[in-house]
Amino acid sequence: MRKWLLSVVAGCFCLVGIYAILFTVPEKPILISLDATSQRTDQYCYTNANTTPLDSDERIRLLVWNIYKQNREGWSQALDRFSEHANLVLLQEANLNAEFIQWLSKHRWASSHVSAFKLFDSSAGVLNLAPNFPIKACAYTQIEPWLRLPKSALYSTYPLSNGQTLAVVNIHAVNFTIGTTEFEAQIDALKVAVESHEGPMIIAGDFNTWSEERTLELKERMAALEMAEAKFSPDARLAFITGWALDHVYYRGLTLETAEAPISGASDHNPMLVTLKLVKHSDTDEHSKE
Repeated sequence: MRKWLLSVVAGCFCLVGIYAILFTVPEKPILISLDATSQRTDQYCYTNANTTPLDSDERIRLLVWNIYKQNREGWSQALDRFSEHANLVLLQEANLNAEFIQWLSKHRWASSHVSAFKLFDSSAGVLNLAPNFPIKACAYTQIEPWLRLPKSALYSTYPLSNGQTLAVVNIHAVNFTIGTTEFEAQIDALKVAVESHEGPMIIAGDFNTWSEERTLELKERMAALEMAEAKFSPDARLAFITGWALDHVYYRGLTLETAEAPISGASDHNPMLVTLKLVKHSDTDEHSKE
């Protein structure tokens, strides 16, 4: 019995040692902003006074994709293909390794990345790509109660050509929990961050809604923010064995034109491609007077 107990204790110490070697978790949320020529690091938030409208032709062409830390072959070619016409890309499980930085250096994107943790000294977390840096970006993290690794989210604002400001939340929700306490806490923190925003909004990502309870909690909070959910056709979004889809795109103050989730072997999740049209100010004003 004593030998068995010593073996268990030794195994635990071994796991802790391996965890410490493999993973580095920052004490506070870290935001990394980088493009082909520059990089800066901030705690929590970043602001940028010099930026241009996000949309083109009054449309936001959105790609949302859990890219599985670029662990599968063909990820860069797939990302090139799916982002070819996009002006906003929201990635989850992005690994800021040398290969990704090299890919970024060859493209026009400005990148905003939440460093949830480092794996072998490469930062991992959610990441936004846009033609220009946002007006503001703030990093959020929520610790997984079992794995003790943070999941991340990024709240950003971008100017639009119609004079409005678009709020965007890119989220990778906590996964391994009993009940929904930690899941609700993560969503609620983001809800508080955006609820004072009066303009158009996008909330999207991998919500890990693998149960009815999680899905209902999410829908309740999105309804409180007056968000609509994009319906996909085709719809090849990754679903848990229970049948519940894990990935979602919510929007408000915009008109949905197209939404598709095609099959891709470049990640364990399939991408979501959505086209949203800006609502003219006059339409918004008339609606508010009714």
